[in-house]
Amino acid sequence: MKRAWLLAGACLLAATAPAHADDLRDAVAADMPELMALYRDLHANPELSFQEVETARKLAIRARALGFDVTEGVGKTGVVAVLRNGEGPTVMVRADMDGLPVIEQTGLPYASTRRAVPATGIETGVMHACGHDTHMAAWIGTAQQLVARRNQWSGTLVMILQPAEEIGEGAKAMLDDGLYTRFPKPDYVMAFHDAAQAPAGMIGYAKGFALANVDSVDIVVPGVGGHGAYPHTTKDPVVLASSIVMRLQTLVSRELDPTDPAVVTVGSFQAGSKHNIIPDEARLQITVRSYSDETRKHLLDGIARIARGEAIAAGMPEAKLPRVSIADPYTPATFNTPALTNRVAALLKPRFEGRVSEVSAVMGGEDFSQFYRADRDNVESLILWVGGVKADEWEKAQRGEMTLPSLHSPFWAPDAPTVIATATEALTAATLDLMAKTGG
Repeated sequence: MKRAWLLAGACLLAATAPAHADDLRDAVAADMPELMALYRDLHANPELSFQEVETARKLAIRARALGFDVTEGVGKTGVVAVLRNGEGPTVMVRADMDGLPVIEQTGLPYASTRRAVPATGIETGVMHACGHDTHMAAWIGTAQQLVARRNQWSGTLVMILQPAEEIGEGAKAMLDDGLYTRFPKPDYVMAFHDAAQAPAGMIGYAKGFALANVDSVDIVVPGVGGHGAYPHTTKDPVVLASSIVMRLQTLVSRELDPTDPAVVTVGSFQAGSKHNIIPDEARLQITVRSYSDETRKHLLDGIARIARGEAIAAGMPEAKLPRVSIADPYTPATFNTPALTNRVAALLKPRFEGRVSEVSAVMGGEDFSQFYRADRDNVESLILWVGGVKADEWEKAQRGEMTLPSLHSPFWAPDAPTVIATATEALTAATLDLMAKTGG
């Protein structure tokens, strides 16, 4: 993916003027002062997953003022805004609302000073360190443009504000609360995500899988504790867990087709409390990334098989075998349906000349995937990336003069005006194309 962004970035830096200036671009530019005021407010007042009460309320008020039929509290704190405009397809545009438990260090004059208590129970600072504030501002910008152009399209527009993307539960919560039964079910679902690895104003898309299945696996490895000087009287769970960790490395390297990307990472290994005590338990926490359902199953089954097999090899009795648990719900892989992806890419390339590129899928996760998986036979889906790195910072990074902060970093501050304007124009143009009036 990095190479594609590098090549696209070179094209963007070489560009001198917009290639497709028109009334839509001008109209978005006219809305930018208002959208930036909204963005700064959202940035300064982030809320954690399933706590987005103020955020949902203030955006619902704006949607109602535009003429949408608005329902709040869908999937706890989600918002559904519906605008019916005659016969035609149903298009759903989604933005996510939640911030992260991160103490902001950007130095922005509107930096967040909010504090809150997440599910861990430990108070923390809160920050829009993933750019969801740009997503929401562009969501409002897109709604405004589509309302102003109601004479250009026909069908039903469903715009949703989704909670709890950061914990992978918000999309499912909205679906479980009747998103596809209480409200018009979409023919097309679209969204975008700001990108911390791409120059501001670039648009990236992947055909097919775009983001990965994300599974969290916990393994409790029992042992028989004792004195570190007399290991023969124990069953050392540290050694056993270490064997499991090493054997897990073969799941990807020796059991999968090399062209099938996957990741199995042990992120936490906890055991013991003192130098000379062999503990009676070790704990592993693992993140597992894959694309297809088949590969996901192979990896998860393999983890359980390896944990059991290594324990048996170490002489552990059946009653003391490792306990493997897989977090539920998990985040499914995000799939960009080829027909919609090709159509939108063909539309955007001349509009944003030199700024639209096909890029590789990534191993990050996005629960936007749930909206497609809920009805794969009837829903087409597309998520775009919009680059957010300021031009001067991008150039410095290419010269090796600085390291760019990633998403979720306390230092991530996207070029918000460029991200919001680009995403608003792209989502509006794509929606107008999908819902364009036909015939007389």
